[in-house]
Amino acid sequence: MLHKKDGQRRQLSRRDILRWVYLGRLVLLTGILAGAFYSWFAATAQQTLIAVVMFLIALAVTATSFWFTHLLGREPNQNFLYAQVVLDVALVTGVVHITLGPESNFSPVYILVISAGALLLPLPGGVLIGGLASIAYFADLVWAFQENLTPQVGAQIGLFTIVALITGLIGDRLRQAGLALGEVASELMQLRLDTGDILANLGTGVITVDGDGRLAYANPAAESLIGRSLQELVGEPVLEELERLAPGMGGVLEGSIRDGRSVARFRTTSTLPGARRVRLGVSTAVLERSVGEANSATAIFQDITDLERIDELNLRAERLEAVAELSASLAHEIKNPLASIRSSVEQLSGGRLDGHDRGVLERLVLTESDRLSRLLSEFLEFSTLKMGPRREIDLLQLISHCVAVVERHPDLEGVSVAIEMDGDPLRVMGDGDLLHRALFNLVLNAGQSAGSGGIVVVSALREGGDIRPRGAEIEHAVRIAVRDNGPGVNEEEVVRIFDPFFTTRQGGSGLGLAIVHRAIEAHQGVTLVERAPEGGAQFVIYVPGIPGEASGDVA
Repeated sequence: MLHKKDGQRRQLSRRDILRWVYLGRLVLLTGILAGAFYSWFAATAQQTLIAVVMFLIALAVTATSFWFTHLLGREPNQNFLYAQVVLDVALVTGVVHITLGPESNFSPVYILVISAGALLLPLPGGVLIGGLASIAYFADLVWAFQENLTPQVGAQIGLFTIVALITGLIGDRLRQAGLALGEVASELMQLRLDTGDILANLGTGVITVDGDGRLAYANPAAESLIGRSLQELVGEPVLEELERLAPGMGGVLEGSIRDGRSVARFRTTSTLPGARRVRLGVSTAVLERSVGEANSATAIFQDITDLERIDELNLRAERLEAVAELSASLAHEIKNPLASIRSSVEQLSGGRLDGHDRGVLERLVLTESDRLSRLLSEFLEFSTLKMGPRREIDLLQLISHCVAVVERHPDLEGVSVAIEMDGDPLRVMGDGDLLHRALFNLVLNAGQSAGSGGIVVVSALREGGDIRPRGAEIEHAVRIAVRDNGPGVNEEEVVRIFDPFFTTRQGGSGLGLAIVHRAIEAHQGVTLVERAPEGGAQFVIYVPGIPGEASGDVA
């Protein structure tokens, strides 16, 4: 079907040339006939007769040809085209003959006939018509006017030959270019039809708007997903209507056009007839235009209602699984001290112990009870941890207070704790109590790992810009590092170091680092663990800072 349309386009181009040939032929012969009648008494009877006969022949042939090619819409074949051009050569020869041959001003009309032949016929045919015109012109001069081959006549014949060759080559190139363009147009049309079929049957909505926010395209799926027919809005501003139907979609498209940036993920909700709400996942693509033209944008969206429900169910299942795992760990941690307490009580109730053994068991009951109480307290602290009111915090003051508290802790006897700060004041926005709890646990853990005679160093500095540790973007990041010279953390332990109840220290609850991790996450920060340069472990915290110096209350 496309090849047929392509052929029709080539036929129309040929008919246009024939239409001009018909018109030029009638105009020329009408002028000659009018001139013959105007100079009726000066012209010979032969000249007048030839003019009338040529006009009648031209009128009859032209009318018949026009009826055949334009009224009936028939395709002109090669014989038809050759006949038209040969007729024109004969008519021009007749015109040159009755206008005094060598002295005629109409001999250049041969060039027009040769050019028309080159456009209508293939290259050999165009050259043949050029030769025919030259022979007819020279034969008329020799037969009717006894004219010899003068330099002027030779120049004219040479000109006809050159024009025939040049116009034949140009015509042949134009036909080849036309065929190539026709093939490209055919392939483009086929591609457009294939793309249209794909988009029409696609379950994903596609809406394209131009640089002025006018609707360029919307597929059936888009209309179904937003509950509105859009075909009548093609060519009209549509961003406000899209914003009404799916809040945020119009703004996202407008932003993509304005900024020239695609949006990878955006979610909105559309309300369909019957008050049914559909959750849509939207992404945009920017289509760049030529210089000086505004970009257009395409929104691609699909129904993600069921996917979001599945995600919610999966998240709920993960939470239940985490709660079950946490409960199992807590039960395991509680079971050991309870078993020790039960065994001690059973032995104490037997009444057959001496004073020394009784004292040992009584101290064991107290120790395990304290351990159980501490475990439950830390677990409650971990489970109820939440972000309080935010305010500006002087980080140096906070760290100094944490270090002072840790240095008085009974587990850190003989441990040296140092603070390293850069010269600029460091301030962050956050919950002072929560950050204090996190840093206290971190420094205490480092001191316990270093052991007696160990060294703990706490440093803080401004990173000077936005960073992305482990893919998390943190603005104006402040880096806090706590390093010790203890045994460090094994690679296989790194992945579990922040898990609740995971500990490598005898008597540890495994909740201290878990509290640190949760507290820093609540501040949109990141906690990392690595090996310290001098050996041991180094925990690094990145939290968002305040650009420049800030004023206000300090925690």
